[in-house]
Amino acid sequence: MDRMRRRFLNAGGSMSVLALSSFLGLFESRQGWAADWNKAGFESKAMSEAVKALGAGNPVESRDIVIAAPDIAENGAVVPVAVTSKIANTQQISIISEKNPRPLLATFDVSSGSEGYISTRIKMGETSNVWAVVKADGKFYSAKKEVKVTVGGCG
Repeated sequence: MDRMRRRFLNAGGSMSVLALSSFLGLFESRQGWAADWNKAGFESKAMSEAVKALGAGNPVESRDIVIAAPDIAENGAVVPVAVTSKIANTQQISIISEKNPRPLLATFDVSSGSEGYISTRIKMGETSNVWAVVKADGKFYSAKKEVKVTVGGCG
């Protein structure tokens, strides 16, 4: 009997915390997250379309953007990539793989005052240039690095 009472009180307490959290707005709906999603960019099938969807048009190449990725990726399914932007007021960093079926791989918003650095893993179907497109003070900059892929990961 004591065990059932404990379970009941435990479940009731958990439900109360869940209801209170929901009421206070601690949980956001998925629709709120999806509003910021660049659907056109992530569905584009050419690099030029992806860059256009980012609003970049014709980004200026910059030496202040450093892409850390392997020269040769043995498995295209898991390619580590890190991008560092030394450009002041970096607002956004996007990663594009030129020859992927869907070239735009990731977009990260950088909070004001934060370091312009991201690190992630991407999939690459074949040897290609990996581009970093950086938005800073409303202007767009880019850098590229060739990554050779021995076994493709897209498909």
